[in-house]
Amino acid sequence: MKSVQRIVVVGASLAGLRCTEALRAEGFGGEVVLVGEERHGPYNRPPLSKAVLAGAAGGLELETTGERAAEWRLGVPATEVSLAARRLQLADGGELGYDGLVVATGLRPRRLPLPGPRRGRHVVRTLDDARNLAAALRPGARVTVLGASFIACEIASVAVDAGCSVTIVAPEAEPMAAVLGAELGAALRRRHEARGVEFRLGTVASKCDGGETLRAVVLSDGTDLPTDLLVEAVGCTPAVDWLEDNGLDLSDGVLCDNRLRVQGHEDVVAAGDVARFPNPLIDDVPRRVEHWTMAVDTARQAALTLLGRTPGPAGFRPLPGFWSDQAGLRIQAFGSPALADAREVVAGDLDGDVAIACHRTGRLIGAVAIGRRRDLIGLRKRLLDERSPLATT
Repeated sequence: MKSVQRIVVVGASLAGLRCTEALRAEGFGGEVVLVGEERHGPYNRPPLSKAVLAGAAGGLELETTGERAAEWRLGVPATEVSLAARRLQLADGGELGYDGLVVATGLRPRRLPLPGPRRGRHVVRTLDDARNLAAALRPGARVTVLGASFIACEIASVAVDAGCSVTIVAPEAEPMAAVLGAELGAALRRRHEARGVEFRLGTVASKCDGGETLRAVVLSDGTDLPTDLLVEAVGCTPAVDWLEDNGLDLSDGVLCDNRLRVQGHEDVVAAGDVARFPNPLIDDVPRRVEHWTMAVDTARQAALTLLGRTPGPAGFRPLPGFWSDQAGLRIQAFGSPALADAREVVAGDLDGDVAIACHRTGRLIGAVAIGRRRDLIGLRKRLLDERSPLATT
């Protein structure tokens, strides 16, 4: 890019913040404007479904030089953009021109179109969401969690520890099986059940029951499940509506190349879990990756790309990683275990501390562990040593 005077970062997320910092660290001396939908500045999201729900205040803070790196416009979401004209429209009626644009708007929680009362229904995506639910998690409360994802199980774990009666409802056969596999998912279900969480798997919610306030959730199998609090943890959708009418592929986030350039636009990049891009460490299929570490890695690459820097002949090859605290355990993973077609226990056992190697077509593609840190580090090193793309079949 030439004559870059102003870069606008849309999304005051971790990715947006780290991109802003990377621009400054790489010597960009022009204007940077950071636009955010929330009134809060950037914060760590992983503690929302863990520590914040449990009433802890720490863990949200981010070490940052961002206050000095950019002009902040918080609580003012972007509503539309003309990529051809390089003009961004804001919800307060304001308009921003730019020479470079960073898309870092992340995700919005999916809401189910369930008939019935709205009061008593929650999601957990923002700090305000987590605080609102935390205030309602009182001993004796009957909590129904829709979904069997990592976040759903984290929420259930915190709620049962708070003295709530907790039921997880999901269509899957086992929780978290899409990532961890059915066997480890079943083992984790047993650990949750031992702590008091009930599972209703193979069914879904069909409606909410009650007057103005939620009284029960009716399931597709006909069960009337008494409920005071309903938490919808059924995934998220990319926040890309403001990018519509620009000829982009927004079918699942924002389609980018390996350098995170948005298709057909040298002056637009994406970062964080809204970016769909191919990772040669995995294969050549563009994917979104909703992990904390990827927000940081993609933010730096997006900044470098916007400033005209190339990632080298090997391309941008980040190693995804995530962790989950639930049922008194810490689950850690690297790579792409959800893409595995075979899983092997390399240390320990499924009902205790365990390390699992995840393979696809015979190649190591991911690693998962509960405890077994040394084994996990060894698997992570093997993943990093992979220097050729994995097979796409």
